Amino acid sequence: MAVEFSWEAQAPNVEHFQETVAKWKGRKGALMPILQDAQITFGYLPRPVMEWTAKELNIPIAEIFGVATFYSQFTFVPLGKYNISVCQGTACYVKGAEKLQDDFCEALDIEAGGTTGDGLFSLVETRCVGECSLAPVVSVNGELHPHFTKKQIKPLLKKLRSAGGNE
Repeated sequence: MAVEFSWEAQAPNVEHFQETVAKWKGRKGALMPILQDAQITFGYLPRPVMEWTAKELNIPIAEIFGVATFYSQFTFVPLGKYNISVCQGTACYVKGAEKLQDDFCEALDIEAGGTTGDGLFSLVETRCVGECSLAPVVSVNGELHPHFTKKQIKPLLKKLRSAGGNE
């Protein structure tokens, strides 16, 4: 799914991001905070924004892609309103997290790492959330749901869908 980025539609975000780049430009270690700000500001790293950033910082676009592809916090496609993660750390994995993630894929009709067509849900791959005693752990936009089971998937998605239309 190709995502069209519009500078005009993103005007307030673009202005904020340009201010961030101006603040960091010329400073050592500027790329990470700039990319983090882009991810937060736009919800992903749009290629036109990365190309503009490369020109502003006078660095090759390959360097930006190298950093952005190394760290799992960055994505090149917009995420859904609700980012669902099934922890795949050892404790969660042993307690069925892999099957649980497959169950979410089936319920949402997407692959892990994908976003539903309506833009409401993304299934974000996660290695460990550091809450092993709560395994298996599912998080939604950072909110933890401990000891999660397959039976909880449909009620959770129904709750999020109903809340998704109210904002």
